[in-house]
Amino acid sequence: MQENQPIENDSLTMNRLKNLSRVEHEEFDLCIIGGGATGLGCALDAALRGFKVVLMERDDFASATSSKSTKLFHGGVRYLEQAVKKLDMEQFRMVNKALNERKTLIKNAPHLAQPLALLTPCYSWWEGIYYAIGLKIYDWLAGKTNLASSEWLSKKAALRRVPQLNEKRLKSAVLYFDGHFDDTRYALAIAKTADSKGAVLLNHVETLGFTRNTEGVLTGLQVRETLNDEDYLIKAKLFVNATGPFSDRIRQLANPKAATRMRVSKGVHLVLPRDLMPGDTAVLIPKTDDGRVIFMLPWQRRLLVGTTDEECKLTEKEIALEKDDVAYLLKYVNRYFNKEIKPEQVKSGFGGLRPLLQADPSEDAKSLVRDHEVEVDKTSGLISIMGGKWTTYRLMAKDTIDKCEQILRGDISECATDKQLLIGAENWVKDDYKRLARKFGIPEYVTRRLNRRYGTEAIKVLMMIWKDPTLRHPIVHGSPIIKAEVLYVTIHEMPCNLKDLMSRRLGLELTDWQQTLDVMSTVASLMQEALWFSSTERERMIALYQKEIIEFKRTAGFEI
Repeated sequence: MQENQPIENDSLTMNRLKNLSRVEHEEFDLCIIGGGATGLGCALDAALRGFKVVLMERDDFASATSSKSTKLFHGGVRYLEQAVKKLDMEQFRMVNKALNERKTLIKNAPHLAQPLALLTPCYSWWEGIYYAIGLKIYDWLAGKTNLASSEWLSKKAALRRVPQLNEKRLKSAVLYFDGHFDDTRYALAIAKTADSKGAVLLNHVETLGFTRNTEGVLTGLQVRETLNDEDYLIKAKLFVNATGPFSDRIRQLANPKAATRMRVSKGVHLVLPRDLMPGDTAVLIPKTDDGRVIFMLPWQRRLLVGTTDEECKLTEKEIALEKDDVAYLLKYVNRYFNKEIKPEQVKSGFGGLRPLLQADPSEDAKSLVRDHEVEVDKTSGLISIMGGKWTTYRLMAKDTIDKCEQILRGDISECATDKQLLIGAENWVKDDYKRLARKFGIPEYVTRRLNRRYGTEAIKVLMMIWKDPTLRHPIVHGSPIIKAEVLYVTIHEMPCNLKDLMSRRLGLELTDWQQTLDVMSTVASLMQEALWFSSTERERMIALYQKEIIEFKRTAGFEI
């Protein structure tokens, strides 16, 4: 796709052409490879410390693991259980660290992250005691928070919270609280904040190789901009590998002798209609037959169910929901629900790869490191941040940039990301959607969506309606997505194709495959209007994306 300048600009517009020009002509302190949560967090932290930083992402920001999570900021109830059973202090420290981060991440973007009540059904008095004590320990580790404390509920109280539970054999339940967030929009908010602080961010730029000095230390990154098939050489003092499951590929590109460190597991979720469990309380299934944990939680006007956890081979192909995954997850939903849910009720589904970190084979350590690690390759100078999870992305970035700063400046300055509100958070008011609905004369369910996804930036979306009243119309009847939102994210958030736009900027693909197919042409025309590409290119994008969504449906067992 040939790119053109967006039809309007402001200080919070991510400008891809400008960033490509900077890459071509400037030298940087840091070059970050990988545009998931951790890479974007590194870019923001580095920019706040005054570094000149550039970030390269092979596909789109948050296109892989970072948009395929269970949408929870949490310490990890499963990790806590393992810590108690095995008296594992490393697990205790990890849970404690994640719970402390949960407070910070909700504070930094309250429009994108909120407390969520989770109910754990108990089918014996012993289970009730066991989970009640465990979750009190969870509360204790979290310390003082704005979240309510856990409590042991009677059967009657549990059914008031979630009437859809199968009441046969149900004795009681334990209610506790964690953080619930929009992972994709959170990652994009980090990206936009980093951009506003001077970081240079680029998506759809593939890493080809490195250049080195006579001592073998990295001096440049050879990349290919895949939209127009143009090559660039990025010059930087240090290179950071933040590619998650793909960390070994970059490590071994920098140093072919580097030992393999990563293992990956596949986690898949399915998406159901919200009216199957319309309340605001989520359900935690604490133990499946094979020892896993499954969540059922309200998300994007839908019910999200997941996740599986199955070790797999590394693949660049997007992880899809398969027929066996649907059967596996619905088996547990139906075991706990009072009405059977059938496969044909599934609206969508998605999967991702979880990066699991092995200890360095040359060291005497445990075979699997549950926390994250910053590695400095002694031969090439490449810095790799590996392991971890969404909830600790900011700490992972902090530890990485601490190491970079120590190398470049000989000292470590204060990290400010714990105090940095993300774009849309400053002066955000939860109920402001009511005022916006009155002001612009559009339904509250539309402004509620905008207020939650864009925070105080929602007004900028709605201001577009004053210039063109037709933009108040939804992309399809009854949808909360209006045409103004499509144009806004196209202009300001650097999507380069229909999937960037519909999966990550708007979130539609992740919630409803059929509606994605239904509105594809309308959205593509709005994107064409903003970016000025040809009708031939528009039809090509529609055909490619349509084929992809149809294949997702078939893989999940649904014929078209």
